[in-house]
Amino acid sequence: QVQLVESGGGLVQAGGSLRLSCAASGTIVRIDRMGWYRQAPGKQRELVATTANGDSTDYADSAKGRFTLSRDNAKNTVVLQMNNLEPEDPAVYYCSARIWTRSPRYAVTDYWGQGTQVTVSS
Repeated sequence: QVQLVESGGGLVQAGGSLRLSCAASGTIVRIDRMGWYRQAPGKQRELVATTANGDSTDYADSAKGRFTLSRDNAKNTVVLQMNNLEPEDPAVYYCSARIWTRSPRYAVTDYWGQGTQVTVSS
């Protein structure tokens, strides 16, 4: 079994910062991409930032210059540092990872965390 456990959401004033963390645990052979998505009410889930092994990171245009994604491959964690939060950023943020497991044979699955709420007050 694999789990993604998220932490760090909350309420912040516009212009403030939040740090979201996600840790993957379980019978993990390898993690390919890992990162964050978000979903605001009435909208589709959208990419925020993902990285493959921490060397190549893709950011949504809305996140570029404000958000930074970092990954610790040894600990199977990612951290999303969000600065200068704007009124357009509130959403439920979901950690996502493409993980290879071996139980009983090799398989790759996209896993999702339970989501953490980010609220920005103006």
